[in-house]
Parts: sequence; C-alpha cells; structure tokens
Amino acid sequence: MIPVDEQIEIIRRGTTEIISEEDLVEKLKGSIKTGQPLRIKTGFDPTAPDIHFGHTVLLRKMRQFQDLGHEVIFLIGDFTGMIGDPSGLSETRPALTREQVKANAQTYKEQVFKILDPEKTVLEFNSNWMDKMTSEQMIRLASCYTVARMLEREDYRTRFQQQRPISIHEFLYPLVQGYDSVALRADVELGGTDQRFNLLVGREIQKQYGQEPQVILMMPLLEGTDGVQKMSKSLGNYIGINESPGEIFGKIMSISDDLMMRYYELLSTVPNQEFSRMKADMESGKLNPKNAKQRLAMEMVDRYHGEQAAAQARDQFEEVFSRKGLPEDIETVVLDSGGEAAWLPRVLSETGMVSSNSEGKRMIGQGAVSVDGERAGDPEATLASGKEYLIKVGKRRFKKVRIK
Repeated sequence: MIPVDEQIEIIRRGTTEIISEEDLVEKLKGSIKTGQPLRIKTGFDPTAPDIHFGHTVLLRKMRQFQDLGHEVIFLIGDFTGMIGDPSGLSETRPALTREQVKANAQTYKEQVFKILDPEKTVLEFNSNWMDKMTSEQMIRLASCYTVARMLEREDYRTRFQQQRPISIHEFLYPLVQGYDSVALRADVELGGTDQRFNLLVGREIQKQYGQEPQVILMMPLLEGTDGVQKMSKSLGNYIGINESPGEIFGKIMSISDDLMMRYYELLSTVPNQEFSRMKADMESGKLNPKNAKQRLAMEMVDRYHGEQAAAQARDQFEEVFSRKGLPEDIETVVLDSGGEAAWLPRVLSETGMVSSNSEGKRMIGQGAVSVDGERAGDPEATLASGKEYLIKVGKRRFKKVRIK
C-alpha cells in the first residue's frame, strides 16, 4: 500500500463529503500497520436493468480503492430493491417483484466488471442475510431508530407535513441498508449525496451492534448530457455503458466545455496533476476544448468497448460531423405496418432510435429528427408504406427504415 497521505489525495478527488476524514486517516493507518485491507461497501438496488455513466461515478471510486489494495464489496440490494429507496421521492415508490429484481441484478453483474476488477471484488446479495432474519431480529433492528429521527429526513418530513402517505415499510429501507453494513462489517461505505441520511443511519446501526462506525464517503450526482438535471434514463440525458461506441463518442462530443471538465474529474483516470494542467491550458487558450473532449470520448469508449472501437468511433465522428459525410455502415431496419402509413414517432420507437413514442414526439417537436435530409417538424407525420427512408435523430443516430 502507498502512504496514507497519497491514498487520501486519490480518495478525495471528486468527493463531496467524507465523514470523517480524520476517521478515514486512522483506518488507513491501521490498515497499513496490520496489512489488513479496509472493507469498502457500496450497495446498488437493481431497480432498472442498465448502468449509465452516473452510476459509474461510484464504481470508479470503488476501483480506486481496489487499486489502493483494499477489499471492495459490490452489494446488490435484491432485498432492499423490493422495498424501493424512497430518497428524494414525493410518494411511495412502487414495489418490484423478486423476479424483476433478480433479472435486473443479473444484468448488473454482467456490466459492473467493465469497471471493477473481478479478481478483487466480493459480490454479495443482501437477501443472503435478510431472508434469514427472524421476526425477533427485525424488531431489534427497528428499535435502533425512532420515528422522530426518521422524520428528520427531508423527504419524509415534507411528505408528513403535506399529509402525503408514508408507508411503514419505507422506514425499513434505511434500517436494512444500515444493517447491511453490520452484516458486512464495512469500514467505509460509498454513496451519492442523496444517500446522506441512509449512510448516517448505517453508522448509528453499527454502533448499536457493537461495531466501529464506518466512514462515509459521498460522491456528487453526475449531471446528464443536458448539463442541468441528474443523469437519468427517464429524462433521456444519459450515456449507457452498453451503448454503441459511436453513440458514446458522439454524446460526449456534444456536451458543454464546463460539463466536459466535470466528467473528467468524476469519470476519467487522468492523474490529478495532469487534470489541473489541462484546466489551466484550456483557460489560457493553449488547449482546444474540442481536443480535450475527443480525448475524453476516446477514453470512455476504450474503457467499455476497447481501443479499436474507440478509434473507429473517432474516425466515424470525424467523417460524419467534420466532413459532413454519412456513416459507412448505416443499419437497415424493416418495419411491418400492414401496408398502412406508419406514424413517425412509432417508427422511431420501434426501430430503437428513441425509447418511447412520447420521446419520439418530443424529439420531432425539438427539430431533432430528419427524414431523407428534411427536418420533420410535425409529431403526427406518417411515412408511406413500400418505401425506404434515411432517418436521423439528433446528431448521431442514423437508420435506413423500410416500411412494409
């Protein structure tokens, strides 16, 4: 292991808050003295199947701990996923079935090792201990916290004041998350800033069970490609790690210069000193932001698809957008409309160019869709059957669509 001050410098990068850094320093000193790595816990509820760049902020920090020689525990909250984390919500989250959670958990397992080192990762499911918890043990856990303390949490308090329903099972979520830290004997837990309350509950639960409280390390919530709202698939401002190389490359090239530097800070492996030099060179005009953005896009595509795919994505981007050409390998999709004219938003949705009919209507309304080189401005437009169309969505998505 490298010296404590060097570890702290790496760990501190991109973090919002550490509770407390003094405790972390002491834990790191003890780790070096005993040769025993710290146990680093991060939990993910598999409430959706895809992992996007926003999720990878935590995953990248986990990988840093691995590279520093510590033991990382990737906890899939298949039990808590059925409760649903109410953080930041104004109403009770709909519960998922065990089958839904199990299916999503499988896709998580397939994606996280694009970032984490599988040889150094402990994979756990919190159903392993929660399914075995007796009623007596659950009552003891529930006695560790009061209703008054629960209502200190902003979203619970707001709902209570507005007389919106709060289901009793929602109070169990932070308690179970805290008990996970007990079951895993976690030294450090990572989470987003929206998880602050839950993470603090974990420290208290560990004390109640006679354990030394974990250090909390909070990471910021990554803004989506719009640069405003938190990255979210439902908002359409996300970059998925399983998206095509061209899609990832193009989306990164479309973000603002300010957002690019934030992505560098939270997602890139560029060393701290080099990152500081890049910022200074951009401010002085020595470094062209486009070149810096292209480097970031290359790094991200390389990470998830490999070096060759990154080079191809760069070349295709240059061909399409710098030289106003078209991609060499535009996919052709056949859509059966039963001989009838096809509604354009449905065409976009069913060919996978957008996630839903409503998103298709929104993209058309924003002027982001063109058919055969002509901008489509009418969300109720249709495409006649028996023809093939070249459709473009945004700056990067092209498809040839044949309507039957």
